[in-house]
Amino acid sequence: MVTRPTVVLVDDHALFRAGVRAELENRGDAGAEVLGEAGDVDEAVRMILDREPDVVLLDVHMPGGGGAEVLRRVHEKRPGQKVLALSVSDEPEDVIALIRGGARGYVTKTISGDELVGAIAKVAGGDAVFSPRLAGFVLDAFAGRIDAAVALVADPELDGLTDREREVLRLIARGYMYKEIARRLTISPKTVEHHVSAVLRKLQLSNRHELTRWATERRLVD
Repeated sequence: MVTRPTVVLVDDHALFRAGVRAELENRGDAGAEVLGEAGDVDEAVRMILDREPDVVLLDVHMPGGGGAEVLRRVHEKRPGQKVLALSVSDEPEDVIALIRGGARGYVTKTISGDELVGAIAKVAGGDAVFSPRLAGFVLDAFAGRIDAAVALVADPELDGLTDREREVLRLIARGYMYKEIARRLTISPKTVEHHVSAVLRKLQLSNRHELTRWATERRLVD
């Protein structure tokens, strides 16, 4: 008898979770068994610790602190939990943050159904899995060649920012206006303004020009 790996889906987009669930469960023994879904950090931690899946499919950015916070809290009580990051983001700093946090792999949402099933099986079996381009980020980071990713994970000043604030920081430093950032992140310009104010306050900066200079000095801007 074939035993399917069990998974918990963690993503703040319900429609995406529904699509992944259907993709995994409609394959019968060739797929995976979905034990549950969660849309924020607190719900995810509770469900993972309660259901104890073989693999957690974890998004990077979500309400309550993001994927890194889920990893931290789960591994405090269940250090052997296997996690596969599944995200739209292919930013080096996001990849490195999740891997440093204990994820066994990182693939993007452009992955095919067959590839995702294979990745889950590999992670469940103890292997590490990365989308081809992302594997290069990981190798470069541990070889000391990705300054931006390492700085973003290790810089104590940045540790105080939320995942969303880091996203806004990067986009502001790259020259995007509030309305452009709002469109890219699917939030309102007012919310962008709120995040910028929080970033400036936490980093003790006065304006976006100082923020851009600060980010450039730390090689956080491409």
